[in-house]
Amino acid sequence: MSELAPVTRQERISSVDLVRGFALLGILLMNIIGFSFPGIAYGDPSVIGGATGWNLYTWAINYILFEGKMRALFSMLFGAGIIIFTTRMEAHGAGVRTADLYYRRNLWLIAFGLVHVYFFWGGDVLYPYGLTALFLFPFRNVSAKWLIVLGVLILGVVVPGEIMSAREAQRMSLEERMKKMKPPPERLQRDIDAHRGSFIGEFLYRAPGATNRSSVGFYRSIFFDCCGMILIGMGLFKLGFFSAKWSYREYALVALIGYAIGITLNSVTAWRFVHSGYDPLVPLWAEPLYHIERLAVGLAHGSLLLIVSKAGALTWLTSRLAAVGQMAITNYLMHTLVGTTIFDRFAQFGAWQRYQVYYVVAAIWVFQLAVSKPWLEHFRFGPVEWFWRSLTYWKRQPMRIELPAPAAEVPLGLAVPNRLDA
Repeated sequence: MSELAPVTRQERISSVDLVRGFALLGILLMNIIGFSFPGIAYGDPSVIGGATGWNLYTWAINYILFEGKMRALFSMLFGAGIIIFTTRMEAHGAGVRTADLYYRRNLWLIAFGLVHVYFFWGGDVLYPYGLTALFLFPFRNVSAKWLIVLGVLILGVVVPGEIMSAREAQRMSLEERMKKMKPPPERLQRDIDAHRGSFIGEFLYRAPGATNRSSVGFYRSIFFDCCGMILIGMGLFKLGFFSAKWSYREYALVALIGYAIGITLNSVTAWRFVHSGYDPLVPLWAEPLYHIERLAVGLAHGSLLLIVSKAGALTWLTSRLAAVGQMAITNYLMHTLVGTTIFDRFAQFGAWQRYQVYYVVAAIWVFQLAVSKPWLEHFRFGPVEWFWRSLTYWKRQPMRIELPAPAAEVPLGLAVPNRLDA
């Protein structure tokens, strides 16, 4: 495999890196809630973090525009990466070694994810992506249309179960639903205490949930979410969507339709949820439409970015977003390290208002946008990407970009005379 190597800077597709960087930073808008509050705070602001004023506005904006949408976009880009990787390997004549490198790449991703989920944070996506990818290698040559159709069908597998759950909840009285579906204060406090405790204590508290999420929980729901979106991303990349090959009109149409569908559905659900007194039945009945609205808004966000990329506008920003996307795993894991350090190790978990945690988000965004591009001007990869590629190719990859040697100075006595002096 000595002749096979990671993608070079010249081979990268800047529009893919751009959208990936945007999606990664957008994911932090939701993940920061998982770093700073018990998991119930994602969907129900009435339980913890505040549900009035700026706290409520923050929850509503995230719910309508970002929750699930950024992860959908990120998953689709992972699918695009599968096609990019396998197509490039096969074009370089890798043959059967394409499968060897593909599976090694994703097995290492699984290993990274297991370390992440057990030792640092329960909301890991690396393990689900790596494990799902093991099933998808045979689909790399399927036509774009059928990849998208299959992805949509797989997303729909969980819908009957969601409808049954909503019907079961509907049979309860409002009082029963509130009691059963909202955690009591003592349970919330137990979660808060575990996060504010020692690293070992938190590991032991997290381990059962991590085990469930990586086994039964994965195959019950996470697999269908990841697999469906990844397949759709594979199909859309083949159609040229993520490589900015569509016309401005086509991207504008996707954005218009996506926002019309997604924002309408999410706004209605958010309004009904708040005005019902945060009745858990409202989001339960919205679950069957969850993948439709998140796919619609995710593609709309992506379309606007691809219009900007295609036009070559705002390069001062898009180049920095693309650098964040090129270092996606490094930056993703940095989110965890910063978030868990502040809220777990410094015992701030559950102590802030919801809107206040977004000061941390803003600081991380500024740092990563400022640092990622200069880093890639001197190094070929982010630190974690370098480690991942070295393991994938089973060969230490060159890290530093070697600058061309300066031109040798011409001795003064041999200088070519100026024509006017001749």
